[in-house]
Amino acid sequence: MNTPFLAERIDGKGFAADLVERLADDVRDLQARTGITPGLAVVLVGEDPASAVYVSAKHRQTLAVGMQSFVHRLPASTSQAELMDLLAQLNAASEVNGILVQLPLPAHLDSNAVINAIDPDKDVDGFHILNAGRLATGQDALVPCTPLGCLLMLKDRLGSLSGLNAVVVGKSNIVGKPMAQLLMAENCTVAVAHSKTRDVPALCRSADILVVAVGRPELVKGDWIKPGAVVIDVGINRIERDGRSRIVGDVAFAEAGHAAAITPVPGGVGPMTIACLLANTVTAFKRQHPLVTQPAAAAV
Repeated sequence: MNTPFLAERIDGKGFAADLVERLADDVRDLQARTGITPGLAVVLVGEDPASAVYVSAKHRQTLAVGMQSFVHRLPASTSQAELMDLLAQLNAASEVNGILVQLPLPAHLDSNAVINAIDPDKDVDGFHILNAGRLATGQDALVPCTPLGCLLMLKDRLGSLSGLNAVVVGKSNIVGKPMAQLLMAENCTVAVAHSKTRDVPALCRSADILVVAVGRPELVKGDWIKPGAVVIDVGINRIERDGRSRIVGDVAFAEAGHAAAITPVPGGVGPMTIACLLANTVTAFKRQHPLVTQPAAAAV
């Protein structure tokens, strides 16, 4: 007998659409009060198909909320010096409030040096070492977009997170580590599982909040999930099954019906990442124009 699937599906697509609508209102208010339109610059090096799709989506949504979009498409042969020169120009450009370099970069480029060449106050990906340090020490930081989106959905679903047990599966600089830091800032008790963790299933079963970001299709099985937990599945994996290509997450979704709520893949975390990129750009604009934007209500 099949167990009924009772978990609420967390609608990341709908949540992102609401956030984008609020951001568009915020942008119009900023334009009316400052005469300035916030701007986001995205740099794409090379011809990676997935990266090109992401950059196009970011360009469309940036324009859709009324902001300026500056897309710089560079050949894969671009040198480190050429890329650094472009970033120096974007750092100095008053019309550019946020800068994002699409990753991964071609192998001959030093990603860490590129990320840290971005003005930290324009680092809307939240990857600069100063923003990472500010987040880790509880200071005001631009936060990586995917963890920020996860946190917004968790707070929307649960309200206060204080005192809850949270487990983050994955320790990447992009998702796992900043996600753990955001949850600690909300007064959760946080554990991070990784490839050397001795008993990952047992650790996961202790979680009121389970965030999974490892890039392994359906790694987390149903019996790893505590009944009533809230599950955030960050994974996006393409697999072949029954002769067809499918997109699945890092959690075996069909086995997670006893959770209180879970993000589906697709339609969960993914849409929130671009929405939070736009939110970070608005935040960066406000920090760069504090005297004229102080009265504005934050979009997030």
